[in-house]
Amino acid sequence: MTRSLWASVAAFALIAGSASAELKFTPGEGPFSWDSYNEWAANAPDLSGQTVTVSGPWLNPEDGFFRDVLAYFAEATGAEAVYTGSDSFEQQIVIDAEAGSAPNIAVFPQPGLAAVLAAKGQMTPLGDEMRQWVQDNYSAGQSWVDLGTYPDENGDPQFYGFFYNVNLKSLVWYSPDNFDDAGYEVPTTMEELKALTEQIAADGETPWCIGLGSGAATGWPATDWVEDMMLRTQPPEVYDQWVTNEIPFNDPRVIEAIEEYGWFARNDDFVSGGAGAVASTDFRDSPKGLFTSPPQCYMHRQASFATAFFPEGVVPGEDAEFFYFPAFAEKDLGSPVLGGGTVLAITDPTPAAIELMKFLTLPIASEVFMNQSGFLAPHKGVNLDAYKDGILRKQGEILLDATTFRFDGSDLMPAAVGAGTFWTGMVEYTGGKDAKAVADEIQSSWDALK
Repeated sequence: MTRSLWASVAAFALIAGSASAELKFTPGEGPFSWDSYNEWAANAPDLSGQTVTVSGPWLNPEDGFFRDVLAYFAEATGAEAVYTGSDSFEQQIVIDAEAGSAPNIAVFPQPGLAAVLAAKGQMTPLGDEMRQWVQDNYSAGQSWVDLGTYPDENGDPQFYGFFYNVNLKSLVWYSPDNFDDAGYEVPTTMEELKALTEQIAADGETPWCIGLGSGAATGWPATDWVEDMMLRTQPPEVYDQWVTNEIPFNDPRVIEAIEEYGWFARNDDFVSGGAGAVASTDFRDSPKGLFTSPPQCYMHRQASFATAFFPEGVVPGEDAEFFYFPAFAEKDLGSPVLGGGTVLAITDPTPAAIELMKFLTLPIASEVFMNQSGFLAPHKGVNLDAYKDGILRKQGEILLDATTFRFDGSDLMPAAVGAGTFWTGMVEYTGGKDAKAVADEIQSSWDALK
């Protein structure tokens, strides 16, 4: 179905940067799943005259990439699909929901706020069919179902949130040239990673660059380490209990994870500049040591966005590579992945909104976005060739190999803890303070909120 004429309101929305009738990629061309799209489009309802509004945190250029996705929905259904991005989305969606003027679909940058709106009865459950689709079609499907399930206004769990666009944190960056020159091999288990760390130190070199500095947010990189270690030392349900304080922060299992981080970060022989430099080194500067001559370090654990802080001229995929931050073989906990992502939920139900959510389950709804940006999809049906580059494809493969996915724990905790005492406590621990003493203080701060 081709629709070249827009109502005047649609023309205004286009000028404002909303979904365009122009398709970014010609159907039938490129590494996209056209067959499934064509099958869906052939049976798509006629939604001419209807408008579906979407609001979220994506700004330039991501907002344009999402509008490119929406254009295929508009092409097939005749609906007008309008996306509005805002750098104050998290505040605005609360105001709009309270006023009864929420968009049809909201794009939440993390699930905590979505859960708050669900508990107020301000979101519409996606239903059992959508829940089962995610279970069956997303890698580590149960993880995504769990992350999108929140209590409703009656306290009953309902599936509300559809995750779309994910990022990875469980990555270790390195220079393949430096590894080759030294004869080091990429480890596949945590035991091998620790052995490699010891080997590099024994060779008189420095294994790691670690930096916790981030202005007022100093300390957050250490929380990522601890969260990854929680997923590698305990089953995912224990991680969930920790994030909600069902088990206290000073539980021995949490202290174990903190000390696993300390095994790497508190050893002067293991860290560039010594352990005392970790807290004062800016996280944006810390990966640069991988690329000096001679190298200041051989490994750097950081999320997929680490490439933004590489020195000019460093080409990811050539000068820099990464491997999955591995699990303990002896723990038998599968391949857990820590990360984040945006979750879409219906905040004002209409037939067009429901159909748009169905459309977003199609592989092409991910492929068009991932072909242009750092978008990562847990969708098992996407064509991996659609990724923008080899680095992103490899990250997508790690995501698809995951047996468990968990959201950044500090982002799910109360802000006074997750973006407060957890951050500062990890700085103090890295500086030499006892892990239990730090954990006791963090738990006390959580108790004070109850």
